[in-house]
Amino acid sequence: MEFKNKVALVTGAGTGNGEAIAERLFAGGASVVLVNRRLEPVELVCRRIDPTGARTLAIEADVRDPIAMENAVNRALVRFGKLDLAVNNAGVTGPAGVPVQDIETEIWRDVIETDLTGIFYSMKYEIPAMLANGSGAIVNMSSANGLVGLPGMAAYTAAKHGILGLTRTAALELAESNIRVCAVAPGYVATPRIMDSGKEVTDWMASVHPMKRLATREEVADLVAYLLSERAAFMTGSVHSIDGGYTAQ
Repeated sequence: MEFKNKVALVTGAGTGNGEAIAERLFAGGASVVLVNRRLEPVELVCRRIDPTGARTLAIEADVRDPIAMENAVNRALVRFGKLDLAVNNAGVTGPAGVPVQDIETEIWRDVIETDLTGIFYSMKYEIPAMLANGSGAIVNMSSANGLVGLPGMAAYTAAKHGILGLTRTAALELAESNIRVCAVAPGYVATPRIMDSGKEVTDWMASVHPMKRLATREEVADLVAYLLSERAAFMTGSVHSIDGGYTAQ
């Protein structure tokens, strides 16, 4: 119960990595605020992991909307009285295989605003809550492709690279305030969305990792939980790959 009496907020918590992270933090004793663009998925997760509803709160909020994120953090404070931990996980990939010159400007805006600006909006309101609390820990979800290029995925790759700069800068700004900020950079993960892509796609995704498999959601969630815990008390501004050797090539 390493997160007993802690309050955590997780964006993109309706499915995939976000769902697994929310479940892991809840299992560790935290009260968890699950934020998602659509309400129904996070309501289902809350009912599954916390039938009493005592330690979960489902919130519908689009990370692209700063007012929505401000309201989400405020609702967390009203319900649980503080905010100790945050995982900024919400993101989209956009279409694959599109060269830079052919990307539709609306697609570019949507990916950048969700994956990068959405994390900025989230942190903009999470950080003051943690400063008021006197401590905190934040994990921002980047990607292995935030460390290397990926042809045909310029918007996604640019956003995930940008997350690293945002993470490092915030970590330096908050280093003396007892608030830590780290980033996680997963390779391809066996989320429901990826597993629905078909065997040919998942086989290719597995093949690009030297370990020749996909990560599990639980492996990603365990890394995030470690970074949020007191076991990582001297870790901030750092980026942690969990990619089966993908970026070591």
